[in-house]
Amino acid sequence: MIEITSVAVIIIVVVLIILVLYLVPFLLWFNALVSGVNINLIQLILMRFRKVPPGIIVRAMIEAHKAGIKNIKRDELEAHFLAGGHVENVVHALVSAEKANIDLGFKMATAIDLAGRDVLEAVRMSVNPKVINTPPVSAVAKDGIQLICKARVTVRANIKQLVGGAGEETILARVGEGIVSSIGSSHSHKTVLENPDNISKVVLEKGLDAGTAFEILSIDIADIDIGKNIGAYLQMDQAEADKNIAQAKAEERRAMAVASEQEFVAKAQEARAIVLEAEAEIPLAMAEAFRSGNLGIMDYMKYKNIDADTHMRDSIGGERPKKKE
Repeated sequence: MIEITSVAVIIIVVVLIILVLYLVPFLLWFNALVSGVNINLIQLILMRFRKVPPGIIVRAMIEAHKAGIKNIKRDELEAHFLAGGHVENVVHALVSAEKANIDLGFKMATAIDLAGRDVLEAVRMSVNPKVINTPPVSAVAKDGIQLICKARVTVRANIKQLVGGAGEETILARVGEGIVSSIGSSHSHKTVLENPDNISKVVLEKGLDAGTAFEILSIDIADIDIGKNIGAYLQMDQAEADKNIAQAKAEERRAMAVASEQEFVAKAQEARAIVLEAEAEIPLAMAEAFRSGNLGIMDYMKYKNIDADTHMRDSIGGERPKKKE
């Protein structure tokens, strides 16, 4: 029973020691002290309750102190951590900027970090410019020949524009727009192939890096390929469209002609029906004339002679005479 109690006491003592060492980061305080960083041990204990890792804050302060950056305070580092920032990344960026003689303050660095940009990468890009390869850009010269161009854009980070400035996508879009405009204003694709550096000059003169987080140092044309003859395709499409329009108009005229012919045939048939109807009334009229005495037998014989003569002339002319009743 006494042995069990002794073991329990030992376990409790070990747990208490571990808990005290966790709440009282004595080793961190001593490390900061020998590094020349003045920080209160009580503040390190309170960081635990504020849910701020003391190790991150102490290491950041030691790094800044050794690099000669004196204006960084513990409260500012804690506030940046609680705001969701990357304390170590910010301090690394400040040290790199200090060594490279880049004007970067703590407030600017934390603002860039909280904006979602990698402030350390931005400092490195300011020292070592980055090359961005544009996707293939298609443009058509005035002679109708398509050119496919690829460019390499060398950019350097603009620290002052990182907060609120446009990113790489905007740079690529503007460079592509400038390439299309430059090729489109050329009278011949041969001119572009002979002097591709003219594209770079025209694009650089447009000030494409305005309002972006980068500064364009150079634009180099990496490759130019000849694509399709867009002008010929457009002429073929135009010719096909003109042919279709002409065919449609011809079909319209043909339909109108057929309609007119059908209308004429209908009118002719209507007139013929009227004539046949009138001819059918002739025997009745002649009979009435006989009864009334207005038509004699000699007149009727003359009529028959004229009708026979007409049939004979029609027969000679090639038309078969119709026998009348």
